[in-house]
Amino acid sequence: MKLLRKQISSKDGSGYISLLPNTPEDLWHTYNLLQNGDRVRCTTLRKVSKESSTGSVTSSKVRMNLTIEVTKVEFFKDSLEVRISGPNSAESAHVRMGAFHTLTLELDRQFSIEKDCWDQVFLDRIEEACNPERGAEIACVVMSGGLAHVCLVTGSVTVTKARIDVNIPKKRTGSSSHGKAITKFYDALYRAILTHVPFEKIKVCLLGSPGFQKDDFFKYMLAESVRREDRPLIENKGKFVLCHASSGHKHAIEELFLDPGIMSKVTDTKLSKEIEILNKFMRLLDTHPEKAYYGYFHVQKANEELAIDSLLISDELFRSPDILTRKKYVQLVESVRERGGTVYVFSTMHVSGQQLQQVSGVAAILRYPLPDLDELEEIAAAHEAGLEEDEEGDEELSEEAKRRKAEARMREDMADMGF
Repeated sequence: MKLLRKQISSKDGSGYISLLPNTPEDLWHTYNLLQNGDRVRCTTLRKVSKESSTGSVTSSKVRMNLTIEVTKVEFFKDSLEVRISGPNSAESAHVRMGAFHTLTLELDRQFSIEKDCWDQVFLDRIEEACNPERGAEIACVVMSGGLAHVCLVTGSVTVTKARIDVNIPKKRTGSSSHGKAITKFYDALYRAILTHVPFEKIKVCLLGSPGFQKDDFFKYMLAESVRREDRPLIENKGKFVLCHASSGHKHAIEELFLDPGIMSKVTDTKLSKEIEILNKFMRLLDTHPEKAYYGYFHVQKANEELAIDSLLISDELFRSPDILTRKKYVQLVESVRERGGTVYVFSTMHVSGQQLQQVSGVAAILRYPLPDLDELEEIAAAHEAGLEEDEEGDEELSEEAKRRKAEARMREDMADMGF
């Protein structure tokens, strides 16, 4: 992503930026930057009808610059497009004010976004998107039988570049159809890797399958690359890492990153750090649940106690159409950073982000265990049910909490004295 212009007020955070997306991941960042009420300006084609003096009507498509107020945002990962709809909010010679139009944001097409307030989460995403060092970090190939997927895994999105599906018949005595189908499958996968994997950008290419199919294909690939003199594969054969996967479906990519031996080879990538911290949270949830909190209410209470060491949050929460909901998560992120915690924003385009979304989308690893978890759960249950306790109920709850603390201290003192 290229940042062409940036003009944001230091007083209230209002202003606009002009961007030029260069990669598919840039469009994912753009999708996360947009929300209802933003103004977006971009070139577009619109059908314009003109009536002559004789009454005849002629129509033609005219390229123009339009500014619309966003009411709907959609991301299409297959066609790599972001489509935004809304009414025209700026005067135009061809389109009346308030007329609805749909803009399509594509690669290498400049656009501008204007907001009433650019908060810190938006600014962090722009900085990440415009970092020239990022890009495709890992290539993954999973295969099983006659099915294979070739994917590129970047810091924020997993892009499927090719899907190969070849029907492979069973082995039969005196028939060569099985061997011919295997060769056809290997050849299609070979050409897909050669075409879609940018070896100059990736750090490693993971090749996974059940059994020894990955080993057989790797031998075939090396032999074919020498025979065909395909320099990209010959020069980058050291980037291939063979690992186990249960199938050739896309979801099997998650299994590749669960292997500690694989993780040690991709330790400096953004995705590997996210998977590592998520696995740590899941382990703590089993072994030390008092140091692993999830759900906004519990995480917010832990933040008030300055207990959060690592905050795990899904980018889905920042796309909430409710401004107040989005604002409370932005404030949580800023507060954790101010208090010395580390924030990990997970992309829902990765399997790790989808796993985090299953546990409310926000979780925290604490520096030290917090007591009175039962009390917090009671408050959270009342809060989720929309119950407002009166002053008498609050006093009873606090007295009950004091009583439990006193009993716990008494048991500790008796244990210290040997009773």
